[in-house]
This record gives sequence, C-alpha cells and structure tokens, in this order.
Amino acid sequence: MKKDAFVGVFDSGIGGLTVLREIMRQAPREKTVYFGDTARLPYGSKSQDTILRYVRQIMRFMETKEVKAIVMACNTASAYTLDIIEQEIGVPIIGVVKPGAKTAAGSTVNGRIGVIATDGTINSGLYTKFIQSINPELQVFGKACPLFVPLVEEGLLHDFVTEEIARRYLADLQKQDIDTLILGCTHYPLLRSLIGQIMGPEVQLVNPAYETAIALKCLLAENDLQAPGQEVVDHEFYVSDGAEKFKIFANSILPYDVETTHVINIEGY
Repeated sequence: MKKDAFVGVFDSGIGGLTVLREIMRQAPREKTVYFGDTARLPYGSKSQDTILRYVRQIMRFMETKEVKAIVMACNTASAYTLDIIEQEIGVPIIGVVKPGAKTAAGSTVNGRIGVIATDGTINSGLYTKFIQSINPELQVFGKACPLFVPLVEEGLLHDFVTEEIARRYLADLQKQDIDTLILGCTHYPLLRSLIGQIMGPEVQLVNPAYETAIALKCLLAENDLQAPGQEVVDHEFYVSDGAEKFKIFANSILPYDVETTHVINIEGY
C-alpha cells in the first residue's frame, strides 16, 4: 500500500463528518475519501444482516479507491460488523466504539458511565461489553436516542423541539448519577453543547470522533502508512443520495472547502 493513498471514511449519512473533521485536524497530511450512505440512513433501526450487506458494498467501493486504511465512522456499523469485516479485507480498519469506550473507562471517577446511541448500538451491548472488559467493576447505563439522527440530518441543531426531545431522553441518565457520558453516535457531537447544558458540568462528555482520529494516527504509524508531507491534501466526497444537501452541511462543519460531492449507486457494488 502506498503511504500517499487515501484513508477511507464512511457513515450512514452526515454524522461521520464529525470524525472526518477530527481526522483533518489531527492528521492534516492524510487525504481522505468519504462515503455517506444518505439514501439508506438511518442504520440504527436496521437488522445486523442488512447493515452487514450495506457495509460489504461500501468495502467494495473503497477497494476501487485503493485506500490504505478504513475508518468505520458509524457506531451501529462498528457494533454489528467490525469484527466480521476486519477478517474479510486486506487493509487496516478501525471503528468508533472501542476508542470512545476506552477513554470513558479511563476517565470515570465514580464508575458510572452513560452511553447514548442508536437502538442498534444500545441493543448490541458492545459498549458495555468492551468497557467491562477493561474494568468489570464499571457500571454502564445505555439510552437509545433514535430521534437525534433525523433531527441532526435536518439541521435542527438549535431548535426547541430538539431541546425538548433531548431533555426527555437524558432524564433517565440524570437519575443514574453518571459522571461520564459517551456520545455513542457520530451525529451526537453536533448536539454536544445542548447535551452538556442539560447534563451539567459535573458530567464529562466523551466524543468518540476525536478519540477515533487519535486511534487512526496510531494505526497508520504502527503500519508505517503515515502520509509524507504534502502541500495540497485532497479529499473526495461520495453519497448515495442528496449530494447538494450533503455538500452544504459538510461545508458548514469541515475545515475544508467541499466543491463537489458525487452520487454513486452503492447497490451496484
């Protein structure tokens, strides 16, 4: 694999852009190719078999881009398919669950950790399993917040409806005396300020997007795949639907000017 090859990043939609944003900040020499499966989101309500089929199609697309590593920037896909996919492909791959879980396990003081995520991620129990593999004494309290994804996708980040729904979702966790909360979906960091306001300063928020970017740097270094110095770093963007809407949103959060977003027929892979 070439050191100057792309790093592949994918998600069910726009949420993975929070991971890509951190990669651009933490590994600015790396060029990336991003795919958002906007025609088939959300993944959180779909079965493991369906998500695995989707991810395999995305892997075949990434093969055509000759990527040197892949970031599965979707908690649901990571929870359901990462262990399977990493046995099927020939490039290093990481998900977003383990980096965030590891940070939370090392950060909590009272041993009570909350996780908010999609139904799929919560039902998989993967955060609980991984956190307790680090320290069996830690308690994990999960809460599915399925409406957060469509609210973020619609750009309703500061709407009163979003705040009301967030307060309802987070009320259960407020009763559990947690001191650490994992934002267990890549869409959720876009609601970080609202979630932090509701939970209060005594609860530390863990952003798996940042932790995943750091983990990617380590993965590339371990495999001697770090990009050489480049004056101009290229990034490519692909979606399965809604290219213009995606481009507008991407330009609102990325430290990079997205000029073109391509629509591909992912079902053809």
